[in-house]
Amino acid sequence: MRSNRTLFLIEVAMFTALALMLDIIPFLSVKLWVQGGSVSLAMIPVFIVAFRWGLRGGLLSGFLWGVLQVAVGTGYVLHPLQGFIDYALAFTVIGFAGVFSKQIQEAVKSGETKTYLTYITLGVILGSMLRFAAHFAAGVVFFESAVDGQSVWVYSLLYNISYIIPSLVISAIVVFFLFHKQPKTLVQTA
Repeated sequence: MRSNRTLFLIEVAMFTALALMLDIIPFLSVKLWVQGGSVSLAMIPVFIVAFRWGLRGGLLSGFLWGVLQVAVGTGYVLHPLQGFIDYALAFTVIGFAGVFSKQIQEAVKSGETKTYLTYITLGVILGSMLRFAAHFAAGVVFFESAVDGQSVWVYSLLYNISYIIPSLVISAIVVFFLFHKQPKTLVQTA
């Protein structure tokens, strides 16, 4: 029991640090907008933690990644509530991919490849879309349209979808192939 808790804490810390590194290293992250929004591999470590440790691990890793972005100065914060929504909340909800953790782990143990790959894909979509929803809401409330005459709703939708969808697709593909080649890495061993 104690070694399982220690492994949990170590994995959350390591994968959270990896998410931050994947987000800030220039050649691994394509920054699309000055105010934030990039296409990167950075959500993948949070998905890995979520699939291995469930909601608790995924939500914690996502939360820590969001807070670390603000702490290291890569966050774009205009207002405390906007900072909370765009960083603490938006990155935490990526961890909701962990709702599929039990189904994924059971399918891996029973060798049902299509089943666990389906749940992995659903988890990546869920986590990414919840992140999008948080950024979209913050955009509507705290940012005005940058294009004269354009609705703030349309602007926030287009702005946020421009980096979330490519990141979702990249994450789904990478996580899919990573676990297709090594499905046992999804199962906790401690």
